[in-house]
Amino acid sequence: MTDIAVSVPANRDHKLIRSLTWVDAFWVTSGVPALVLFTIGPIAATAGNISVAIWTASIVIGFIQAFTYGEIASLFPHKSGGASVYGAIAWVRYSKLLAPISVWCNWFAWSPVLAIGVSLGAGYILGVLFPADSVVNTWQITLVDLGWLRTGLTLRINSTFLLGFVLMLVVFAIQHRGILSTAKLQKIFAVSSLLPLVLIGIVPLFTGDVVSSNFTPFVPLTHDAGGNVVNGAWNWPGVVVVAGSMLMAAWSTYGFETAVCYTREFKNPAADTFKALLYSGLFCLAIFILVPLAFQGSLGLDGMLAPDIYSGMGVAKAMAAMVHAGGVMTNVIVVMLVCTLLLSIMTAMAGSSRTLYQGAVDGWLPRYLDHVNEHGAPTRAMWTDLGFNLMLLLLSDIVFILAASNVGYIIFIFMNLNSGWIHRIDRSNWERPFRAPNWLLAAGTLLGYVNLVFLGMGADVWGEGTLVTGLFFASLILPVFAFRHYIQDKGHFPAAMKEDMHLGHEEGVATKAGMLPYLALAGAVVVVAVSHWLATM
Repeated sequence: MTDIAVSVPANRDHKLIRSLTWVDAFWVTSGVPALVLFTIGPIAATAGNISVAIWTASIVIGFIQAFTYGEIASLFPHKSGGASVYGAIAWVRYSKLLAPISVWCNWFAWSPVLAIGVSLGAGYILGVLFPADSVVNTWQITLVDLGWLRTGLTLRINSTFLLGFVLMLVVFAIQHRGILSTAKLQKIFAVSSLLPLVLIGIVPLFTGDVVSSNFTPFVPLTHDAGGNVVNGAWNWPGVVVVAGSMLMAAWSTYGFETAVCYTREFKNPAADTFKALLYSGLFCLAIFILVPLAFQGSLGLDGMLAPDIYSGMGVAKAMAAMVHAGGVMTNVIVVMLVCTLLLSIMTAMAGSSRTLYQGAVDGWLPRYLDHVNEHGAPTRAMWTDLGFNLMLLLLSDIVFILAASNVGYIIFIFMNLNSGWIHRIDRSNWERPFRAPNWLLAAGTLLGYVNLVFLGMGADVWGEGTLVTGLFFASLILPVFAFRHYIQDKGHFPAAMKEDMHLGHEEGVATKAGMLPYLALAGAVVVVAVSHWLATM
């Protein structure tokens, strides 16, 4: 791998600054393992005794896919925005509409981490300070009833919303100082707040609290005639549950791909990009296997089916009990887990705001998003993230938010895994500081379709209308892009974007893939449609 150091210029033009090493990016992305807190409850309560197998399979898939991201990121060391932007360059020569879909889907998959994270954090805090039946935890003002979309879904204001908003503002203030300042602070956060996750994943293995009987019978869950949850079988309904669980786990386990968001800010992008991705992936591999193993082994099926485990609000107390924490220590662990959630929120805001920023620079999104402050922070994109998540924070069901946003994430994953081979064909002679082995690139392409099976078959496991809602939100990029491209830019891409996206004539670069990208997309539509139909059989 070639080491090409890039000097750090003064930020006179208010642009992103090359100030990071791969170690700094590792600490920024160290919030990704905390995403296990977001989905471990819903998956445990949905998959049952096969939960640990779901997590293991999902993180292994994510690790294999990461090698494709590492290659495409190494092609464009001057760009920010992450894998969606690098993938968009592959698709843009085939249709100007395909590239913004990838960028948009990546953003609306990552951005809700803010709302979901602060909601869980507020729930942890309120659960420690006040009894569950306290007026502080039960009061609510309903603004809009969304029962037509999902039973019980509303827009409401309550204590979780108010406290969550405060936590969101704290994260914004930290991010405002720029990425290097954020990385330094996250290093402190990571060492202290990830400690409980490490302990939770290891301690029960040595104390004998992981009981082998809690993994049997090794079958997915189902519902009996009365609607009660019971052990199922390896039949077709069981396969649908597995697909839904794999879909939910993907939102957490694949997340360390955000390490490539900071290529434009690395001092040494050729070497640092892949190192950040590799070591972040290895760390996530350990956490996403050990924590679910200890969680299931300690709680058992009855414990995992508790309502507050499904919602996520009771996960912190359950984890504290796993390490035999008493009253005071329970509170300490809960506080540390809140810090862990804030770590993931900072990771999400850093990555998603840069996706918005680069999307605006490249001509996909409205111009106002391409501003950065004197610290190199894309503040307008950050304010947009904040406003969007404030609306999401009003929603009463965070599991629905998570599942719907995951629809976009799987679309993004598919397009970027396929961009690997498109770049190989169209830019075959380009230098690749990191080149994925051919079999891993092919495996990534195949896994792109496997993820679509999880999407089509498993989305509505999380509530009827989840797939449609996610696809609808993905389609909103069309009017947004039309506004930017045809109204603001009069049908022309910015000159800098044409150069950055390599749309002009270049030696050795052309749309040599022919019809293959279109056939790949047609196959994707068929896979989602057929798998969704099969799930209803």
